[in-house]
Amino acid sequence: MSNTIDPYFTENLFNHLQDGIIVMTSTRTIIRMNEAAKRLMGWKEGDIVPYCTYCETRALQDGEERCFLLANDGKIPYFSSKMPKVGQYMVNVEMSNVLMYEEADEKYYLLVIRDRTLKEKEDAAKLSKKILHRLTEAREVEHKRLSQELHDGVGQALYSVAIAMDNLSMSIEDEELSTYLKEVRQELGKAMEDVKFYSQSLRPKSLDALGLMPTIETLLQSIRQKMPSLNIRLETNCYDRLTPIAEINIYRVVQEATHNMMKYAKATEALVQFEKDPFGLQITIEDNGVGFHVEREKDGLGLLHIGERISQLRGKTIIQSEIGIGTKITMYVPKHQLVGDGDEYIDRR
Repeated sequence: MSNTIDPYFTENLFNHLQDGIIVMTSTRTIIRMNEAAKRLMGWKEGDIVPYCTYCETRALQDGEERCFLLANDGKIPYFSSKMPKVGQYMVNVEMSNVLMYEEADEKYYLLVIRDRTLKEKEDAAKLSKKILHRLTEAREVEHKRLSQELHDGVGQALYSVAIAMDNLSMSIEDEELSTYLKEVRQELGKAMEDVKFYSQSLRPKSLDALGLMPTIETLLQSIRQKMPSLNIRLETNCYDRLTPIAEINIYRVVQEATHNMMKYAKATEALVQFEKDPFGLQITIEDNGVGFHVEREKDGLGLLHIGERISQLRGKTIIQSEIGIGTKITMYVPKHQLVGDGDEYIDRR
């Protein structure tokens, strides 16, 4: 193979680089530029590279070049500022330059310009995810506190009242009063069940004490009691404790999916499956219900919450559904989010 670089190859490489590449003189006259630079800035060969917003106003030493990059002869590796785009607006860019060669009394510089807009958008998206992550953290901590208050405060108070009423009913001989007391006691029992249900919905105590699988089984058992017509099964090969953030998010996903199934699917058969492999955990929730149009419903809050919860674990979600056939939700969470390398924010105290 020849050591000579093919000029055609070099030209293609020059024009396919994503960064803007400009060859300019010491007077900032553009001698050569690639397609990326033309698209980014709208300049053309022969134009004068304008000063950026910093250079326009910066204080100069006697005899110093106004262009910050040229004044430092390429000693500044990267420099961020705004540059005017032809006919439009100022563009946030990151620039660097190097002195390529000198010829007689002229110097030729290689100027590299990179659009920072995409990076800023990526940073904004990361910040939004971080804020959402912290909001979820705060919400789950508050759910845990409220669940504890309901169980240990309101629940125990109602239980004490129930015992007192049971003792009182044994000493009442008046039949009418005894009947009334029994009716009140039945309503109190319903209130106690409601408190237990709301406490469990806010944050199951078994999630901290026993882990994800026993809590999922308890959730499915409650569904079987409420909907005897729905045969919902759990299959799993995952019995290890996961990180607290993984356990609460996966539990909420299953809770949301099964709630939607009960409310809309009209299914008779359903499966919740956890399949762990060396690389992560796949969660599948499927039913034989009426199905729905995924494209029409993809922006529904329930589906968005499922996707966002799994996204917080750096996972992926696939939702498939067909009218009259059923629905299948497949989620995959990578291993490092399950075993303690990811951010943890829920303690088990």
